[in-house]
Amino acid sequence: MQKCSVSVARRPESVGLDVVLQGWVRTRRDSKAGFSFLELNDGTCLGNIQIIAQATLPNYDGEIKHLGPGCSVTVEGRVQASPGKEQSTEVLATRVVVHGKADPASYPLQKKHHSFEFLRTIAHLRPRTNTFGAIARVRNCVCNSIHQFFQEEGFLYIHTPIITTSDCEGAGQMFRVTTLDPANPPWLNEEIDYTKDFFGRPAFLTVSGQLDAEALACALGKVYTFGPTFRAENSNTSRHLAEFWMVEPEMAFFELADNMDLAERFLKRIFRDVLHRCAEDMQFFNTRIDPTIVATLENIVGSQFVRLSYTEAVEILKSSGQKFEFPVGWGHDLQAEHERYLTEQRFKAPVILFDYPRTIKPFYMRLNDDGRTVRAMDVLVPKVGEIIGGSQREERYDVLLERMKEQGLDPEDYWWYLDLRKYGTVPHSGFGLGLERAVQFITGMGNIRDVIPFPRTPGSADF
Repeated sequence: MQKCSVSVARRPESVGLDVVLQGWVRTRRDSKAGFSFLELNDGTCLGNIQIIAQATLPNYDGEIKHLGPGCSVTVEGRVQASPGKEQSTEVLATRVVVHGKADPASYPLQKKHHSFEFLRTIAHLRPRTNTFGAIARVRNCVCNSIHQFFQEEGFLYIHTPIITTSDCEGAGQMFRVTTLDPANPPWLNEEIDYTKDFFGRPAFLTVSGQLDAEALACALGKVYTFGPTFRAENSNTSRHLAEFWMVEPEMAFFELADNMDLAERFLKRIFRDVLHRCAEDMQFFNTRIDPTIVATLENIVGSQFVRLSYTEAVEILKSSGQKFEFPVGWGHDLQAEHERYLTEQRFKAPVILFDYPRTIKPFYMRLNDDGRTVRAMDVLVPKVGEIIGGSQREERYDVLLERMKEQGLDPEDYWWYLDLRKYGTVPHSGFGLGLERAVQFITGMGNIRDVIPFPRTPGSADF
């Protein structure tokens, strides 16, 4: 007898195996013929496996007949072909060990259907539902694909600091890291004296590993970082989290066109892997959440991404005849409605926009010869708009220095970043993909709080 997962036991080739299954009961039905049907799930797949527990088992009357949703068990038995239409196999139990009971009067997952809002209040239990089990498996597949893609492309996986003293995005919405006593901080000339703090100066949780990754790329060639990032943005929308995961590749000797090529290959690889490896879960999302999601992903995998300058995009939008909530004008950021028009109506394909106005992009993006635009790029997909943002980085010392001053940054805070432009500078590029945004797009889920196990949002840091 061998330990086996539910996903393996459900395969037709497992018929005849003596197995040990361990998991949680979803439902129990009692037959008048003297046995019970248990639906068992262990998280390895969407579907359950049916367990036949006969009345001859020694703990049938005392335990098995009282099992309900949430109870945990070990089942020993033989896999046999199932006459039922909904499954190809079932297990005839020879032994059922009950590990943990779940009081039906208080167990909150008794009903088959709960709102996502309610399930957020029990984030510790919602992975036991079909939807959140499927999200976890898709998220795992995406993470695995990310690592496989970059490893196969010759990248080194590196780790950048979570605690930083610089704001990569220049937004200033960062969580402070301090050991100072908030009730009695040290003062110097009516201001808090951060020289007395742990790091001797203000420190924060990172919003991006990009700047540090650039330093490593300028020595190692191609690198990527994949870890948690933080934004102290007081936003309660369906697209924002205070803590989320980012994958950020940085590549030496890559110009903007190389960056766009990589981003296109990257997205296609992730989507292809999810469609192939999580077919059952993706069909669930296609049936229950968004009936177009599988077709959308298949279309992206099979399409050629359109490449369009920001200036061309503005002209297309202005002449489209569409009525937009936000006006379109050169020098302004494009909104999701503009991006969706381009991908869903005009081109019916993913679009990579490039060469944005310098005034709306961060200091580190390479200035074009026109002096008005920078070598930025955004990858847009149907339904959500931007899914990847990146750029060719500014490698010229004097231009970078000017851009920092232009945006009110103190060059002394970025002395080491400037050093990279003084010693062996090279053209280099990179981009960032928010993991949760990607999983939200892949699954069709309406709220980003439902694609991360324990969401951190304004006023909420439970579990």
